[in-house]
Amino acid sequence: MSAPVSAPETNLTAQAEAAAAADDKPEKVSVLVGHITVHGGKPTRAKRSWDAEPFERVELRGPNRAMPPVRKLAKERGIDLQSVRPSGADGLVTRADLETAGTPSAAPQAAPASTREKVTGLRKHTAAAMSQSALTVPHAATFHQVDVTETLALAKSSDASFLALASRAILLAAKRWPDVTSSFHADTNELERFAHVNLGIAVSTDRGLVVASVDEAEGMGAVELTEQIKDRAVRARESTLSMAELTSSNITISNVGVFGVDGGIPILNPGESAIIALGAIRKLPWNHRGEIVLRDVCTVTISFDHRVLDGREAAGFLADIAAVLERPALALAR
Repeated sequence: MSAPVSAPETNLTAQAEAAAAADDKPEKVSVLVGHITVHGGKPTRAKRSWDAEPFERVELRGPNRAMPPVRKLAKERGIDLQSVRPSGADGLVTRADLETAGTPSAAPQAAPASTREKVTGLRKHTAAAMSQSALTVPHAATFHQVDVTETLALAKSSDASFLALASRAILLAAKRWPDVTSSFHADTNELERFAHVNLGIAVSTDRGLVVASVDEAEGMGAVELTEQIKDRAVRARESTLSMAELTSSNITISNVGVFGVDGGIPILNPGESAIIALGAIRKLPWNHRGEIVLRDVCTVTISFDHRVLDGREAAGFLADIAAVLERPALALAR
């Protein structure tokens, strides 16, 4: 077998000379920033260069100034004036400067977590009255689901509103339970009874809740009550009710059903012993003449002063209201 052929000695010499020559040439070595030039293994840092850019220390500038309209616009857009480079005369920030600063990259200020508003006028009066009533009167309440199918049909086929027919039911029941329209005076420990039923109508207005009274309502039929209730509601929202009409009621009805709720426990109007709340009318399965059928059902609630009425009297009054609503022809009787 022949021996391996070795590389010619002349080739090795040539390679060595080429490597030595390469070591004498400058070499560029990449680094993170700039570059260095290596000469014979002795690195020296190259002179860096960059584009000229004007620089101004913010802290050396005085506070940015702007005209009032520009300041208002900056506040609305959540732009800090001190972060804007002014271009106007004498270093004023202009509207154009805000347009540049108000690009999507500029983050608007976050909205406040909460705000406060002073309660005044009617809402302040209502809050004080309800607070006094809740703190000084021992409230109690009971409710009853009532089949109002016939009453609703009568309201749709006559000039009487459902609220007026319900009011007639309250007025008729109050004849049997006169204490529901009385007033308890804690300072003298006396119960004041009134000769007439002044029916309060709770009306929601833009300024708050008011109770407008239809005085001597026990002598009115359902159609007349409809007209009177409508009149009080209109004038309550127009703020043209007299002080007597706002303070003379001795029992109140509140139709909370117009807001789509099934019922609620209302707070007594100060000086009164009972308030009736009507819930929304719903189609419900109902036992009607021995059969389960869909009927129009309304939840009627009474809140009462437990110093004047006990549970038996409040329940009896509510049951009489339900009896009239189930037989609405009685509501048209004087």
